[in-house]
Amino acid sequence: MDILFRTEEYVFSYRVAGICVQNGKVLLQKPDNDTAYAFPGGHVTFGETNARTLEREFYEEIGADISVGDLKWVGELFFPWGDKPCHQICLYYMVELNSDNIPLDGMFVGKEQLEGRNFKLEFHWIPLEELESLEVYPTNTSELMKQLDQGVQHFIYRE
Repeated sequence: MDILFRTEEYVFSYRVAGICVQNGKVLLQKPDNDTAYAFPGGHVTFGETNARTLEREFYEEIGADISVGDLKWVGELFFPWGDKPCHQICLYYMVELNSDNIPLDGMFVGKEQLEGRNFKLEFHWIPLEELESLEVYPTNTSELMKQLDQGVQHFIYRE
């Protein structure tokens, strides 16, 4: 069971995401019906480590085996989830692809399941220099990517 709680007034979400950089490009995902990009990952399941969640999510969504590296960002995110405000804690880790079945350029399609619904996700390799001109969550992604070597960064995002 995902660590995703709902009350009559709020939603709480505990998510982990992977920062995968290859050849000057970062791997981002977006639903095929949305314009905004985000880092691949998913909700942590009770009893599952953050690393295991990332391994499971990358395998389920794109069929990739990964290695999980260092924690880079701790995000406290506040945004609408349907008709309720959501408070999400998201931990972002460096990840490395161990599979050679994943294209390392352009766009490819993966799949996602959330709250019993299945939908397609587009995965895009985005050049790092293009991040500032795209709608990416968190909105300070471009700045955070420039600080990857400066230890763990904490940020708060409010929509």
